[in-house]
Amino acid sequence: MTRFALSPTMRISTTRLGHEREPVLLVDRFLADPAALVDAAAASDFAPAYGAGGGYPGVRASAPLDYVADAVRVLAAPIVEAFGLGAVRPRHAECSFSLVTLPPDRLVPAQRAPHVDTASPYQFAILHYLCGPAFGGTAFFRHRATGYEAITEARLAAYEAARAGEPAGPGYAAGDDAAFERIGAVQAAFDRVVVYRSRLLHSGLVGDPAALSADPRAGRLTANIFLTLA
Repeated sequence: MTRFALSPTMRISTTRLGHEREPVLLVDRFLADPAALVDAAAASDFAPAYGAGGGYPGVRASAPLDYVADAVRVLAAPIVEAFGLGAVRPRHAECSFSLVTLPPDRLVPAQRAPHVDTASPYQFAILHYLCGPAFGGTAFFRHRATGYEAITEARLAAYEAARAGEPAGPGYAAGDDAAFERIGAVQAAFDRVVVYRSRLLHSGLVGDPAALSADPRAGRLTANIFLTLA
């Protein structure tokens, strides 16, 4: 058995969001012993992942390569099937442990709005919650002015032009506002995984900002894999 063996009772389901019907995969009971992954995070060296212009609003550390390899191995086929990708295979994966730590009043505008990680149709976010439901989850959005839910390469210029001058919310994005409409959400649950295209407009939900902590055993801990298929 590897350090981070996958659970034999893993359950995978698929849902679709919004007008564009983008698939989202939900996996519960992902690891046989998820506490072992929390132990690995607690032994890791975290560093800030943000700068003056924005970025992830917290700290990150490298995740174990054997965990990443096993996660990609088991999830690649369900991703290919759910998204109708045909003859593709994993080409690149990067992973980190992540802890949201910034209070809402320290966020810059880019951190207070839904975002995408790339416009590529072949990059996927694999988000593994290592915290409980009190820490929120992940929400998905539609941009009101354009109607876009996924920012493709063909839409990127128009989206950026429409976003220019639009106000950002007062803190972490959570629900509807003047610029965005929430179209769905996944609740955090310990050892739950959510998989979605990185080009889907999304934002982390932060349940209680006062509960944020840089302690992996107490804070909003996730393992984040960005997987590219080709």
